[in-house]
Amino acid sequence: MLFMAEDHFGEDVAAQYDRVDNAAIADRLEAFASLLELAEASPYTIRAYRRAAELIRGTAAPVDKLVRGGRVRELRGIGRGIEARLRELLETGQIAELAELERELAPGLIGLGRYLGLTAKRSVELARALEVRTPDEFRAAAAAGRLRAVPGVGPKLERQILDALAREGAPQPPRALHLPRARELVARIAAALGGEPAGDPRRWRDACERLAVVCAARDPEPVLARFAELAQIVAVVERGERRALGVTVEGVPVELVAAEPGAAGTALLRATGADAYVAALEPLPDAPTEAAVYAALGIPWCPPELRGGPFRGEPPPLVELGDIRGDLHCHTTWSDGRAGVLEMARAARERGYAYLAICDHTPAVGAVPGLTADDVRRQGEEIAAANAALAPFRVLRGIECDILPDGRLDLPDDVLAELDWVQASVHGGQRMPGPEMTRRVEEALRDPHVSCLSHPTGRLIGRRPENAVDLERVYEVAREHGVALEVNGLPDRLDLRGEHVRDAIAAGVRIVCSTDAHGPERLAYMELAVHTARRGGATAADIVNTGPLQPH
Repeated sequence: MLFMAEDHFGEDVAAQYDRVDNAAIADRLEAFASLLELAEASPYTIRAYRRAAELIRGTAAPVDKLVRGGRVRELRGIGRGIEARLRELLETGQIAELAELERELAPGLIGLGRYLGLTAKRSVELARALEVRTPDEFRAAAAAGRLRAVPGVGPKLERQILDALAREGAPQPPRALHLPRARELVARIAAALGGEPAGDPRRWRDACERLAVVCAARDPEPVLARFAELAQIVAVVERGERRALGVTVEGVPVELVAAEPGAAGTALLRATGADAYVAALEPLPDAPTEAAVYAALGIPWCPPELRGGPFRGEPPPLVELGDIRGDLHCHTTWSDGRAGVLEMARAARERGYAYLAICDHTPAVGAVPGLTADDVRRQGEEIAAANAALAPFRVLRGIECDILPDGRLDLPDDVLAELDWVQASVHGGQRMPGPEMTRRVEEALRDPHVSCLSHPTGRLIGRRPENAVDLERVYEVAREHGVALEVNGLPDRLDLRGEHVRDAIAAGVRIVCSTDAHGPERLAYMELAVHTARRGGATAADIVNTGPLQPH
């Protein structure tokens, strides 16, 4: 049977905002953006709200206070229109247009449709043609064969929908979620239910497909009922005695396990580890905590990041966020960043760092402003002033220097020789054939001024595949010339990924965990970089920026 959460998604949510944290505000803006997309609003407007949600989620300052104090537009990307929506949300507990869109578009049906593999537009069209308003009604209509009467629905699409409604096994979202969004989603659901986040987000997987929450409950009914009432869950598509599967308006499935308290640790382990990891440990004993499960198995506790495949041994002492002593890749207003040198440096110092490398772009990047030789030298004066103001904190003169198609770097050697840190990067020509791309990168790594290779595969998660570069050859040349490889913490990069980190370390190459931050708040992406490195088994000794500054 298909269960529908009651029509709560558009209700007055003032009560939920007694503590109006940034994540809650961002959730509402994200929901607004999703429904604007369904209503075929301007793509520019949709992007603006999504970017505002991302900005607010990553902002350290309490945004509700900024709104009430009339200062929220100090955040770059928050304009007059979004400010008005934020004020409305804080004053009334809701955004009126969002509530209207929710009533008009039936998010529960759209969430179900996306879960079934349909576009939002197609879901709305089918709902209108079938004259249904709830997932229950949609499923009944499909089971009765009414889909065949809808124009444009042939036997193949009907079978796709029916099979999806009846499918078993691990559910997957229409597209994988970026790690921060997935972690935020399961964390908020877990907090609301008094449970633990699990699934891919707990393993810090770069693109999350399995989202799960585990609760310990003698009586599962109150937990299951509360799950169905959450603002994030627009429909419950499966429900058993101790398990439910809900979907968000984007069609993202979230699994809830309400385990017996004496078996909660076992349920958490099962819901966290990849299938191959769990299978290698079977049979699992029931235990109240994960630690108790591992103790009963007679093996050491395993960090979630290492649970992607069979593993029973002693885990290495993985690098910790607190081991990081500086960030070696960030941008400023000299190129495409949103803050100046001093502001970025102060933000890094506030994080307890000892140093920060300013690595703005060079001209060949094309899409954004790049620094010429003269610009680099003028920026050096600003960096010197920041060092004088912030000593003993150290701001490093760095650059993210493009690798040209023939392997040369985008700045002259005499300029590079003046710098403390040189990141070499491929931006243009990403689709270059493998042998040519590999030669291009090799040539750059041989330059004596290069410190680190940025985002080595060039991938953008869900948008652009990895470059056709021979990484084994890259590892060999990098080791030979003492060049580090980056784990880039931008959520849509996370490049190198975990498997590559493992291979690079095995090849004798050192790793840099960096944020590629374009604003102070994005220095927080270091957490993503560190946990990605941990997925590759990296220890503090494998990471360059866990140590003090060394002469270039």
